[in-house]
Amino acid sequence: MATDGTVARQIAVSVIVPARNEEACLGACLESLVAQTGVAFEIIVVDDHSTDRTRAIAESFPGVRVIEAGPLPAGWTGKNNAVTAGARAARGEWMLFTDADTMHLPGSLARAAAEAQEHHADLLSYSPEQIAVTFWEMAILPVVFGELARQYPPAKVSDPASPLAAANGQFILVRREAYDAVGGHAAVAASLLEDVALARAVKQSGRKIRFRYAADAVRTRMYRGFAQLREGWTKNLTLLFPHPGRLAAKMLSLWFLPWAFLLIAPVWPHWWWFAASMLGFSRNIGVLRRANFDWTMELLGAFVGMPMFAYLLLRSKKAHSNGSVGWKGRTYSDEVDLLATGH
Repeated sequence: MATDGTVARQIAVSVIVPARNEEACLGACLESLVAQTGVAFEIIVVDDHSTDRTRAIAESFPGVRVIEAGPLPAGWTGKNNAVTAGARAARGEWMLFTDADTMHLPGSLARAAAEAQEHHADLLSYSPEQIAVTFWEMAILPVVFGELARQYPPAKVSDPASPLAAANGQFILVRREAYDAVGGHAAVAASLLEDVALARAVKQSGRKIRFRYAADAVRTRMYRGFAQLREGWTKNLTLLFPHPGRLAAKMLSLWFLPWAFLLIAPVWPHWWWFAASMLGFSRNIGVLRRANFDWTMELLGAFVGMPMFAYLLLRSKKAHSNGSVGWKGRTYSDEVDLLATGH
């Protein structure tokens, strides 16, 4: 695909979309991508052994190339195999790896290419605006993303002087030269957290990465219901947070204390208990503001989401300790390096 090329130093971008049974969301993703303007680009959908209408939906978009992921090599995750197949077929100077559940705002591809040039970044990653529909999505996502913002502050991630690296696999724009130099996804083939692993490899090579929240560019609904949410965060949380057990205990303590003070107040009347309770609730709600959700979701997160996040942390820790993690119909055992991120 070619557009009017309004970006200075026009960049050819290969957009690579790995897709495994994504019939519920792939159409909206591709509609948002084919409508991009301002930069020359191609779109490659990698069908990762789908058993639904994923391939047919991709093929219904003129100009979209649809390729097969190919057999899954031993020790590889399915996503790494799919995006590697896409990278082999790509012809662009830059590659955008984006998930099938993302929706890209008009002009965002050209703006991202320009932003990468402006900041001299070899890898630019966006954290999308998160769409939450069901009760548990609305309650849990603010807590998860609040903790992610604490663990991976974008300013530090983007600072070349800081060793901290992170990326969001829903939107990774990377220069082809840098990608090949660090071995691409093949170098992190065993990682279930391939986005962070790739960002770490790029940064450790001395190249610059840039990471930010980008509601102005891309949005996504990660999980459609509690079952998907539980499976997805079970896969990821232990890899994202170095001490999940401690974090779960901390989260439960911070959630429990305001309730305990509130329960004590009628039994042992004193204004101090009520004040301590209100301060505790205010603290918990305030921390969630960094997650970029509205106030109703912040309230849900503070009152309900925190203990559920602790549960998911412990569930993730147990699954990884057992060496068996399920995702999209596949089970990854200890032949895959479940701790490939170094935690």
